[in-house]
Amino acid sequence: MSAEQSLTFESREYAARMSQIPRILVVEDDDALRDALVFALRDEGVMVEALPDGLRVEACLDEFRPDLAVLDVRLPSGPDGFDLARSIRRRSDMPILFLTAADSVEDRLVGFDAGADDYVVKPFSMSELLARIKALLRRSGRDLSSTRTVLDIEIDEGARQVRRNGQPIELTRTEFDLLTVLARRPGQVFSKSRLLALVWDYEHYDPNVVEVHISALRKKLEAAGPRVVQTVRGVGYVLRP
Repeated sequence: MSAEQSLTFESREYAARMSQIPRILVVEDDDALRDALVFALRDEGVMVEALPDGLRVEACLDEFRPDLAVLDVRLPSGPDGFDLARSIRRRSDMPILFLTAADSVEDRLVGFDAGADDYVVKPFSMSELLARIKALLRRSGRDLSSTRTVLDIEIDEGARQVRRNGQPIELTRTEFDLLTVLARRPGQVFSKSRLLALVWDYEHYDPNVVEVHISALRKKLEAAGPRVVQTVRGVGYVLRP
């Protein structure tokens, strides 16, 4: 197999793995809340597209093809959440969850009539919201499992076990945590300081410790396949072919 053919195969394999990850559309005009939702959802291992209003939702449905939509009702421009839900429902049976301060009985009735599967009123508990989202994904056949497969690597976060191409990979606690962070957001580049904050809970720790553990992680993973923990020079590390 030529290098070009190998690259094409790996790219297709990567795309196939990515297609197995649930996709969630978030439409929320509050910047801080939108960022918090994106972070919490991505930390659960899903792909997220977040928009501040209803103007680009139609295009996002075509390009991103979400499995679930989280909608605010009162949006600054474009259709409001109720109209977005009606539009989504005309073209898809994906679950729709309203996350809104519109808390009257009339608002709830309009929301469910527009096609909502669930309705959460602000302020809310993030853990409860995530539980409701997981329940909706589960009912729609897009369950979030404790086991995720990225590229040719299978990671069981519950059992803290890793297999690559069917071969068990023995990792230390820190190596496992590093791999999990990278695998939850494949294709995203993480700086050393970001990895320090996520894995060691201390951003100002010696950045060299990241290099040491990345090197050890690579050595173990590459015993069962090609390099997938890539260095982006001057930026950080990323999990991709």
